[in-house]
Amino acid sequence: MAYDLPDVAELQLLFAQYNSLHFDGQIPSFRIAYNARFSNVAGRITYKPPLIELSPKHLRGKPDDLRETLLHEMIHGWLHARGENSGHTPAFKRKMRELGLKSIYHDLGSAAPLNPSTKRYIARCEKCGMEVLRRRKPPANVVCARDRKPLTIFEITEMREVEPARAAHARR
Repeated sequence: MAYDLPDVAELQLLFAQYNSLHFDGQIPSFRIAYNARFSNVAGRITYKPPLIELSPKHLRGKPDDLRETLLHEMIHGWLHARGENSGHTPAFKRKMRELGLKSIYHDLGSAAPLNPSTKRYIARCEKCGMEVLRRRKPPANVVCARDRKPLTIFEITEMREVEPARAAHARR
């Protein structure tokens, strides 16, 4: 049977269980949520408002990664609650080892976007440089909200992978 992600109520329960089991209940309450927009992180914590967000794209089908990511973010919260530096400090790494976590990094692999973009147009203000992606072609008379200048409309006709900068730099 394939592992699917727990709902947010189950995530809150996991948070409470892990807090009690691994942190003696020292972490204040955090809201736990999924954030489907994450593309290069598996999780993130914010303290105001108290929120831990997890990437469904990177964690779907991976119960061990979900556990490790939640615990990783909880270590940040635990250190913050104790008034300590909540970064990836030696104290952070000690707690990780204590919990059996191996690395502060995840192999994010090449997970496909959950909702691939279907936006096909770019509206650009030539004066201020603001750009907006649009699914439908904007009307010809659309203007920039900042400086009221007409926007130039571009249709996206090709998607291609961009060569990494370091490889291009090495050839020079």
